[in-house]
This record gives sequence, C-alpha cells and structure tokens, in this order.
Amino acid sequence: MVESTGSLLLILGFPLMFLVCVSYSAFEQCSGLLLVVILLAMTQWVAAENSRCKQMKPSADRPHSVSITDFGAVGDGVTLNTKAFQNALFYLHSFADKGGAQLFVPSGRWLTGSFSLISHLTLSLDKDAVIIGSTDSSEWPIIDPLPSYGRGRELPGGRHQSLIYGNNLTDVIITGGNGTIDGQGGVWWDWFKNKTLNYTRPHLVEFMYSTEVVISNITFVNSPFWAIHPVYCSQVLVQDVTILAPLDSPNTDGIDPDSSSNVCIEDCYISTGDDLIVIKSGWDEYGISFAHPSSNISIHRVVGETGSGAGIAFGSEMSGGISEVKAEGIHLFNSKHGIRIKTSPGRGGYVRNIFISDVTMKDVDIAIRISGNYGEHPGETYDPKVLPIINGITIQDVSGVNISKAGLLEGIRGDNFSDICLTNVVLNVTSHHPWKCSFIEGYANLVSPESCEPLEKTVPDQSSVCYAPDHLQPQLSNGNRLMNPFLRLSSL
Repeated sequence: MVESTGSLLLILGFPLMFLVCVSYSAFEQCSGLLLVVILLAMTQWVAAENSRCKQMKPSADRPHSVSITDFGAVGDGVTLNTKAFQNALFYLHSFADKGGAQLFVPSGRWLTGSFSLISHLTLSLDKDAVIIGSTDSSEWPIIDPLPSYGRGRELPGGRHQSLIYGNNLTDVIITGGNGTIDGQGGVWWDWFKNKTLNYTRPHLVEFMYSTEVVISNITFVNSPFWAIHPVYCSQVLVQDVTILAPLDSPNTDGIDPDSSSNVCIEDCYISTGDDLIVIKSGWDEYGISFAHPSSNISIHRVVGETGSGAGIAFGSEMSGGISEVKAEGIHLFNSKHGIRIKTSPGRGGYVRNIFISDVTMKDVDIAIRISGNYGEHPGETYDPKVLPIINGITIQDVSGVNISKAGLLEGIRGDNFSDICLTNVVLNVTSHHPWKCSFIEGYANLVSPESCEPLEKTVPDQSSVCYAPDHLQPQLSNGNRLMNPFLRLSSL
C-alpha cells in the first residue's frame, strides 16, 4: 500500500499540485505542500533500488517465541510491566544457544521502566503495540558514565539507563509491524529546563559493545534524550524507522552512532528538536584516551526536520575520530541547519573522508556549517592546545529553496580545516551575505551563490584532494534533477 501510494503521488500528485501552485499568485504559501509531494515520490523512487546494506539482514527466524502476556503483563497503559519484561527476557536467555528466541508485544499500551535485552533475540511489536516509558525516574536505573565521555553528558557522575538497553550482545533485532516506543519525554524535558535533574537523561534505545544489531519498522516517540544510541558497536542497521519529538524539545537527537563502525542507516523519517543523525566518538581527553573511532558509516534516504539541530551532523564529541562516512539522499525542511560539523580546541581527534551528496533543503537557516569553536567541555582538565583535524570533506549535488545563509565555514586559527570541497551546490538564498568563511582551505565548483574567497573556484585536474568513495561516480542525482525546476519556480 505504501509503495502504491508513493507511485500515485508521483504520477498524479506532482502534476496536480504543480498546476494548482502555479495558478496562485502566492506561490510560497503553496510550495511547502508541493515539496512534501516531491519528497514522498522521491523516497518511493529510490527505495525501490537495491539496498546498500545487503550484508545486514533485517530479520531472523527464531525457533522459540513467547508473548509478554505469558509473564503477566497488562497492556492497559497503567499497570507497570517492568518485572514482566525482565522475567520474560530471563526465561528466553536459556534459548540463546538453541537458535535464539522472540519476545512478542501484542496490541496494547505497555507501561514499563528500563529493561535489558539478551543476545540472539528478536523483540517484535505488533502494529498497535506501544511500549511506554514510566514517568517515575526511579524506574530508569543509574549506570556508569561512558568511558569515552568521563561523566554524564549533561551532569557529572552517572546517567540514567535507556528504556531498552543492551550491553555486550550479539544478534539482536528490534522490529515488528511499526509498533511504537514512547519515552514520555515531556517530564524529562521539564526537569532539564528547570535544572532539577541529578543525572544525565536516558535514551530510548542504547546498545553498548554489541554486534549484529538491527532496528527496523518501529516508531520512536518523545525520547527523554537521544533516541537511538549505538555506542562501541559494530554491524548496526537502522532501517525504516520513524522518530518524532516536538521541534522545541531539548537534545532529542534521532540516531547517534557513537564510537561505532560498520553502521547503516536508511529509509528513515525523523522530526525532532535536535540533530536528526549525528556521528560522535567521545569527548575531549576521555575520547582521545579511549581512542575508539566511528568509521564506515552509510546513510541513505532520510527525510525530516529539526528545531535547533542539523540534518546530518558530526560531533561535537569527536575526539576518538570520525572517518569514512557516506550520506546520500537527504531531504530536509523547516530546519536550523542542513549539514554541520562541530568541534573546538581541546577536542583532538579528526573528521575526515566524508562524502555527502544528493541533499535537498527547504526553509533551512544555514545550509552548511562548520564550527571550529563550538565549546562545551567535560571539565577544566582538557588541553586547549590539542586541536582537531578536519579534512577531506566533500559535499556535492545540494539544492535548496528559501535558505537564509548558504554557509558558515569557520575553522580554528592556526589549525586550518583543509580539503573542503563543494561541487554542484545551488541554493536560493535570502541573505545579502550568503557565505562567511575563515581558516578553511579547499575548492568550490559550480556553487551558487558564489562561495567564499578561501575556497578556490576550480579543482586541479586529477586532484586527490576531494574525497569520494572509490566506486562512486559523481553525477547529478535524480533528486537534483527533480528539485532544480522547483528551485527556479520558487524564485519567480
């Protein structure tokens, strides 16, 4: 049904909306609806292509299955079911060496505190199942801070355990018929704003030191803090998920791969108060010492909006290093930033070999931002002389409508960010000063409005300066072919 709806929008929706919009003089009032039609159609087009993450299977056949109701759980939205989840998982642990097991959550509203998953498990939610996080903070235990952070991200000391948690696991799947996991984050946001928290807020889902993790066909709503947080993990697939939180909710990042490798994120819709997808690797001296980088990360086909964050971000905690990241097919609207790198003196580490392409934006304040003085440190013991390395950043095939500023690209004095390459970037910008650049080096080709002085206007022949995956042949994407006429129309 979803695929046929997308095809129908492509065949009928775009021409119809185009004619309706052109017939009105107030085009800008109509253009938002037109963009939604475009994005839905585009998502269906490219989703039909072969998956870029075939090596990660989104499902597994488990020979043993139980329902949470077998352990006394009541799905009335009032009864606390923490013990039922814990007991079910304790029971299923005995099947780990017998092909694994499935815990099924049927239709209902299942109130619970934090619980920990096991290896060789599928947690499967019915389409009408809602796992609801308790608003009693004591139901979210306090655990140690991450070694690459040295303390809780918001407060010194420990942090609340995520609603669904896993540590040292392998072969774990969270999936179903697009059921919902609701963190009831409103109470946590109030505690944060009122400065009444004693510990850092919890995530909805966190996996630590785990491999072969799949999260698919689930809706995540109102996370207290970051929604999905794989940290010190490898072989992670996040696919076909929806993540929702109010645009003014604090720090409600969508997906945060952190000191993790071989991660694939694809076909997601995210609307939150902070970064939709942000890659991290530890904080200042703790991240440098722990030395666990994020690498080999693929991001494909993400649509969404963010109140104060970016569509795709790196850092600001990047002290363990970030490299070999490819992001394609990103479609943003009504957002603060499009693409962002955040770092500062004292971070150390690196962000390098990043390739971002096929990005469309509408109603975005700053399309591309690199911040070399982002600030925020875990304490006073960091060394401000330890500088980050930012190089090999390629951004190509980007188009945008109603963009306030094209870019703020600001490195660090004495630590120029190098090999920043922009190609085929076409933005409809409202500011009279579209670019501001300092302490950066690189190239800009086919960029409108014309980019800032530090970026040379042509790339030398056979240059190895601009990073691109070896197998990828840069070309104008379907997304840009479709978007460019819209750009021209909206500027009339």
